[in-house]
Formats: sequence, structure tokens, C-alpha cells
Amino acid sequence: MPNIEAAIKRVRTSEKSAAQNNVQKSSMRTAIKKYVQAIEAGNENSEQLLKEAIKSIDMAASKGLIHKNKANRDKSRLSAKLVK
Repeated sequence: MPNIEAAIKRVRTSEKSAAQNNVQKSSMRTAIKKYVQAIEAGNENSEQLLKEAIKSIDMAASKGLIHKNKANRDKSRLSAKLVK
């Protein structure tokens, strides 16, 4: 544990932001999994789930949690599953 006050604050803020990042990434993964499961089951609300998954991917990319190219690749692959 650091002794300097600024370093102590930095540890606190980095832990807080790391927790927020984990929540954001986890919700993105959950949205993707829900969409993939809906496609495999043949549910009718798969277009709505695709919309939610794309939104969560875009939010993660805008916050720098994933690279923009990975976001585009993931969105492309999810959209391709809808067509099949």
C-alpha cells in the first residue's frame, strides 16, 4: 500500500474504474450470449437482442474496453448469424 496521499487516491480510483470496466465488459458478453442462444433456439426476438448486443459492443468500444476493430468484427459476425 502506498504512503503518499496522491498514490493512495490513485489506487482507489483505479480500483473503482476497474470494477466499472468489468461490469461493462460482462454485460457486453452477456448480451452477446443471449443473442447467440436466441439464434440457436430460433426465437423471434433475435433482432431485438442483436440490437442490444450491438449497442453494448459499441459502448465498450467507445470506452476503450475493446478495440474498435474487434467491435466491428464482432458486430459483423453477429449480423451474419442473423442472416443464416
